[in-house]
Amino acid sequence: MTKLALGTHPFLLGFEQLERLVERTAKSGNEGYPPYNIEQTSENSYRITLAVAGFAEDELAITVEDSALVIRGRQADDSEGRVFLHRGIAARQFQRSFVLADGVDVGEAIIENGLLHVDLTRAVPERVVQTINIKKG
Repeated sequence: MTKLALGTHPFLLGFEQLERLVERTAKSGNEGYPPYNIEQTSENSYRITLAVAGFAEDELAITVEDSALVIRGRQADDSEGRVFLHRGIAARQFQRSFVLADGVDVGEAIIENGLLHVDLTRAVPERVVQTINIKKG
């Protein structure tokens, strides 16, 4: 028995991009830092919350690149001239990516109490019925 790939199934026409999207998501290599939550705030809206304690606004960047929401953090190294007896809080950079479906728009981003909130909305597509005329050949 031959296994069909998602994009080559005869009933799924035009879904080749979905297969590439799944592969890209699997390869994104997101590690566990920083921790995050994704919540559904209404039927068509979501909120991603990242724990970014210690990061200032200007040390965070949020972009949308090739249908992916990318959040980056880079702290300035302020340890010069300081002597640490114990250093358990590392100044560490991160990049966290979230693949966005078609029709999902990134709204505002808010930082409060060490949490970065990014709001997303999903546009509800209109239902379209199209009649195709049949010509005699």
